Amino acid sequence: MHEEDFEDEEHDYGPSRSEQRREALAVLDLAMKLVGESDARLQQIPMDEDLLALVIASKKITSQIARKRQIHFLAKQMRRQDDEALQVIRAALDHDKAEGRREAQALHEVEYWRDKLVEDGDEALSELLASHPHADRQHLRQLARNAHQERLKNKPPHAYRELFRELRTLLAASGDGSGE
Repeated sequence: MHEEDFEDEEHDYGPSRSEQRREALAVLDLAMKLVGESDARLQQIPMDEDLLALVIASKKITSQIARKRQIHFLAKQMRRQDDEALQVIRAALDHDKAEGRREAQALHEVEYWRDKLVEDGDEALSELLASHPHADRQHLRQLARNAHQERLKNKPPHAYRELFRELRTLLAASGDGSGE
């Protein structure tokens, strides 16, 4: 008879306390990320106006203890929101993070080509033109040579920077055209 009392499979007791704590910490982390965003970016994130007001109020508090208390209150209010609203906020922040990674990767590619053009010269230019045939060969060659000369003579890197700008424009235009 006692064994039957413990085998209540028809009752759903909900998530365990550990699971509730993990969820609460995840929402607290989300609240901290929101407080770290700029006001302009917060306006773009789809969220309830009351929640937005709480986030902005949290940003204005300068005392560390009071700010921490306000962020915990913000997290409590966020936990009262439905899961879909929190998912939308998380998705918006994750999209920003992915966009930042793509931009950083694009800048690394531009830096790679710039350094390669300055070091290798015409061989690197031929490689670049094979993948980007619409590029201005003469202008890129001139900028690469000038940047190389500047480096040898320890002059300020004017052509080096100009080469970077040209390559960034070239790679951005080809990236937009290829559907990336």
